Amino acid sequence: MRLQMNSGHIAKIAQEMKLAAGQVQAVAVLFAEGGTIPFVARYRKEVTGSLDEVELTGIRDRLDQLAELDKRREAILKSLEERNLLSDELKAKVLAAETLTALEDIYLPYRPKRRTRATIAREKGLEPLALALLAQGLADMMAAAQQYVDAEKGVADVDEALQGARDIIAEMVSEDPQARARMRELFLGAGVCELKVVKGKDVDGAKYKDYFDWSEPAAKAPSHRLLAMFRGENEGFLSLNIAPPEDDAVALLDGQFVKGGGAASGQVGEAIRDSYKRLLRPSMETEARAELKRRADVEAIRVFADNLRQLLLAPPLGHKNVLALDPGFRTGCKLVCLDRQGKLLHDDVVYPTAGEGSARAAAVNVKALVAKFEIEAIAIGNGTAGRETEAFVRSLELPASISVVMVNESGASIYSASEIAREEFPKHDVTVRGSVSIGRRLMDPLAELVKIDPKSIGVGQYQHDVDQPALKRSLDDVVMSCVNGVGVNVNTASKPLLVYVSGLGPQLAGNIVAFRNENGAFTSRAQLKQVPRLGPKAFEQAAGFLRIPAAKNPLDASAVHPERYGTVDAMAKDLGCSVTDLMRDETLRAKIQLDRYVTDTVGLPTLRDIVAELAKPGRDPREQFEAFSFADGVNKMDDLVPGMKLPGIVTNVTAFGAFVDIGVHQDGLVHISQLADRFIKDPNEVVKVQQRVSVTVVEVDLPRKRIALSMKANARQQVPFEQAPAAGPRRQAHAKPAPKPARPESKPPAKAEDLLKALQAKFNRNR
Repeated sequence: MRLQMNSGHIAKIAQEMKLAAGQVQAVAVLFAEGGTIPFVARYRKEVTGSLDEVELTGIRDRLDQLAELDKRREAILKSLEERNLLSDELKAKVLAAETLTALEDIYLPYRPKRRTRATIAREKGLEPLALALLAQGLADMMAAAQQYVDAEKGVADVDEALQGARDIIAEMVSEDPQARARMRELFLGAGVCELKVVKGKDVDGAKYKDYFDWSEPAAKAPSHRLLAMFRGENEGFLSLNIAPPEDDAVALLDGQFVKGGGAASGQVGEAIRDSYKRLLRPSMETEARAELKRRADVEAIRVFADNLRQLLLAPPLGHKNVLALDPGFRTGCKLVCLDRQGKLLHDDVVYPTAGEGSARAAAVNVKALVAKFEIEAIAIGNGTAGRETEAFVRSLELPASISVVMVNESGASIYSASEIAREEFPKHDVTVRGSVSIGRRLMDPLAELVKIDPKSIGVGQYQHDVDQPALKRSLDDVVMSCVNGVGVNVNTASKPLLVYVSGLGPQLAGNIVAFRNENGAFTSRAQLKQVPRLGPKAFEQAAGFLRIPAAKNPLDASAVHPERYGTVDAMAKDLGCSVTDLMRDETLRAKIQLDRYVTDTVGLPTLRDIVAELAKPGRDPREQFEAFSFADGVNKMDDLVPGMKLPGIVTNVTAFGAFVDIGVHQDGLVHISQLADRFIKDPNEVVKVQQRVSVTVVEVDLPRKRIALSMKANARQQVPFEQAPAAGPRRQAHAKPAPKPARPESKPPAKAEDLLKALQAKFNRNR
């Protein structure tokens, strides 16, 4: 990570983020030196003033944005200078521009462009007339215009002269920075999204039917609806216009440019109307679309990142011998047995749902494998035939100590066909690889899910529609944060997991695995320095996050960084004990006087972290695993009846609610209005991915495969399915969901509370 430092940028970021300039400066230096966010957050607290990962990410992103602004500024100055257009005044304006939008507004009049109506009018010599009209001080406008009539120049009469002058004024109005700034604010503040169905597309675009005649204020449109609108337009089913009332826009321009009521002012007024319709409105709508899309992307990416973090940090089963089943009816269940490190020991296919004879043979086979491989847990994919397979396994009367767990298999098929899977299992087909993935994600969700593109895991919201580079960066940040927050056993970690360790990457991760395979398990962190191309900087960034549980030095299994081993040794020596004693004995740790170990580079924040780590060295921050079971006898949508109360697991959280797996192969939706008995602004206030919840079935729509659920204490049928997008089949969790927004009878009420009341009244009437 190489970021250019600029004193002005440092001061600006400090002011924006309400931080000390010294903090921002220190962070910029650390980043420029190759520091990663996890490393800086964990091991450089004294330098940054204990800034957390969120603040560090904000500084990094803002530095990048300002660097891009500088790059564009330089390009504009170069262009102006090459064309001999750069005056001192213009240069000062360019250098003073604080945003990319302001910079582009300044440059717009000087940007090379095709011949426009204004250009042609200027070629006819009409610019002086335009300036005179715009000044609105002409005593006799017609006489002034007559002076510019010249057949040789293409100005046949006064009307053509005035028309040309208006064309010039129209372009001047559209390129005026102040007018553009005010118009931009109007479009974003008072713009209205108006949608119509494209003629002849009402049948093919039926999934967007709730948008066929839709209107709502752009400023209040939630991110998921905006993204749905844009998608519908991109797919050719919807026509979308975004603009404020035209009278308001024209009045705004009149107020800036019209100075009186004379004939010249009338010409300026005509030019303004032409400018708005022909130039400003299209330009401002394009900008408004881009800004609304950006805002929607930011929210969608935030939702996705939050969900991904919860999924990656789901409680792990731990190192257990696991039998994993990828269920299926006709093709049978693909079965694998894994050892406690996730190594594939055996694979087979059983047919528990293909008739009594096949079921008996499957039972014998599974019991034998459980005994042979000393199975401690059974993982069952939650796709097609998942509940039937679970019922079969539970009927085998296996020892009570063996956990039977349904595992979300979203993305397993993506992994099984990936290059990573082919490298791991070159001699096995995709069915075996998929079963292995299901078993391993029970043992350690984080270690397995890092092998899958996050967009395929099924916890996003319109992830295919948002800014892909921004999405990737955000999700990579989340994965890196989770991996380094948990820590990695360097002797068991796969290359895909090591890639996300601070300071490493594909090359060094591969080198570590190759070194391990050739020389055996690492016995110390210091041995990492022998890995090819793993230099001092990479070691500094990575060492604290790599664990060696059986190392001779107990600190190698902890999050204490090797650069601070001397500090811990000094603590132990001062207390007359060993480091191991210090880690085992709380009374000894209580005697440590932290002030004695403060130096120029080590402060109290780091010392407190060290003592906390000594108390629980290498502790996994994830919650303890607890087995979960769906309701017996409820295996498919046909089994659902409104009013049923069922246990479930949250699989995805969106801006409009949460999707919950209740064990029927189709996730149900708890609309945001049904998440609690109080008003909820953000679903994340109430639910998280992988959270266990109790829900009530509100409505079941078998033809459309939709399930409406509620988490209210006294749930009843209140929310129609049209209020939110449908949940796609779980095996296609990465597919794009169809939008189904709430549809008001007229314009949406101004406040969310009013909207809820209006909907409630409507639903009660319909009942």
